[in-house]
Amino acid sequence: MIESQTDITIVGGGPVGLYLAGILLQRGINCRVLEKKSSIDLHSKSLGIHPVSLELFDEAGIVDPFLENGLKIENGIAFWNREKVGEITFDRCPPPYRFILSIPQWTTEQILEKWIHALDPDSLLREAEVTSLIEKNDRVELTYHHQNEEHRIVSKYVVGCDGKNSFIRGAIQIPFEGGPYPDTYIMGDFSDNTSFGTDAAVYLHEEGLIECFPLPNGHRRWVAKTDDPIETPEKEVLVELISHRLGHSLDRCENYMMSSFGVQHLLASRLYSGRVLLAGDAAHVVSPIGGQGMNLGWIGAYHCAQALTDLVSSGEKAENRLEKYSNEHRKIAKQVAKRAELNMHLGRKKSSGLFYKMGVSLLIKTGLSHLLAKIFTMRGLGRWVI
Repeated sequence: MIESQTDITIVGGGPVGLYLAGILLQRGINCRVLEKKSSIDLHSKSLGIHPVSLELFDEAGIVDPFLENGLKIENGIAFWNREKVGEITFDRCPPPYRFILSIPQWTTEQILEKWIHALDPDSLLREAEVTSLIEKNDRVELTYHHQNEEHRIVSKYVVGCDGKNSFIRGAIQIPFEGGPYPDTYIMGDFSDNTSFGTDAAVYLHEEGLIECFPLPNGHRRWVAKTDDPIETPEKEVLVELISHRLGHSLDRCENYMMSSFGVQHLLASRLYSGRVLLAGDAAHVVSPIGGQGMNLGWIGAYHCAQALTDLVSSGEKAENRLEKYSNEHRKIAKQVAKRAELNMHLGRKKSSGLFYKMGVSLLIKTGLSHLLAKIFTMRGLGRWVI
């Protein structure tokens, strides 16, 4: 068996694992990322980067490539069925990031991968699938398969950033508490034939929510609530839903991506066990309506890096430091889950009555609209609590 050593091993090389590796490397902490995929998935998934995340990237010195490749969403237009009820602007948010940046997840991962490669060309290992975890008093041993060979890597700490179905979380037997919501959606990326420009639009419709967000290169993402799960997402289904509910035709638009999904709320009962930590979707899953899940992962990775820096550099007592990380970030995850639930609730059929319409109109058309902007841009989550 081939053996190696490092300070921190990160299992999972998605947006959260790559960002965590980058900030650890910047702080002089050796780390290795083990990712079982051979390459970045070019299927566009998450797209919104919120101001709190842009601030983190600014602090790390990597915000410029995101701004160069993304599109700034500075306004959102709200409709009740097909009737416009108002707009939400982010111009009262704290500077300099008074917008949500729209950028495909695969572009985000490319930027982060290039960053950590510049810091340490050997930091990311693809096609590396972890098969076992053994924790000892002063180290953690992981076994993984790579290129038909078995390897062992020994590190001071391990962080599981390996997604909702985390192998690491299962290995340390931490419960994942929560469950599914009844809501289901269909989503697709099309060439943009609207007049919205760089604005987002949200339709609170009596037959179910429809959202559309601008993407770079003249594309637009459409998301529609469905009555039942759709096993095989075909563009004709989404095109028909949009035509029926909004009277808007996508027939002549080029389609680039289709998917369907249900939503869940899941939270690990704690974010560490011994020398093993959890971050990203391995730690929490929230509804994607509102686009806050990936950004929550980055906030958690920042807090995780703070804890690991303290432990590796100063020798702070591990149990107290990791307990603090776990407790504080779980509080933030619960806040984000509640905000995501609010976004989802407003898009349900039972929320299409006159009472809800009057409430939303009042919020948008009065000075209270800045509170909605604050919620949508993930302000007030206590990022610097640790």
